[in-house]
Amino acid sequence: MGPKHDKLQLVADSKWDDAQALAVITEHSHLDGALLPILHALQETFGYVDARCVPVIAGILNVSKADVHGVISFYHDFRHAPAGRHVLKLCRAESCQAMGCESLVDHLASTHCLTMGETDATGALTVETVYCLGNCALSPAALLDNELIGRLDATKLDAIVMDATGMRS
Repeated sequence: MGPKHDKLQLVADSKWDDAQALAVITEHSHLDGALLPILHALQETFGYVDARCVPVIAGILNVSKADVHGVISFYHDFRHAPAGRHVLKLCRAESCQAMGCESLVDHLASTHCLTMGETDATGALTVETVYCLGNCALSPAALLDNELIGRLDATKLDAIVMDATGMRS
């Protein structure tokens, strides 16, 4: 590892630890196809992959920053910022679309001021899009903190948001 990679030049935040991030990157850098294992390990450790790691990863793996960024942006499960304390993943695949998931997306925006891919102002709830949870018979489907929910409707959605955020709409 060259001198330019001895330290990560990252701005401190509540979860991120520069030394730990560099340790995660170097721990996995020897693996064949190390990019995905590094990204998964960073996500597992910190809950997201900070964009400021892209040049460090690229330098250590001797790949372009565009290659690293391309992989991060291609796989939707890699987060670019910390998620809320609760994560709601709303399925927007064909079966769920046919059963009204898009009206639930609109309901989140109009009633709770939550748009897909964002975290509420309190940091309590992140809402994300997924494509197929394998629960098509109970569409529209969602995952709340990895717990499968079927036949989601506006009433259930309101209860989820209220429970997660502690706020009424």
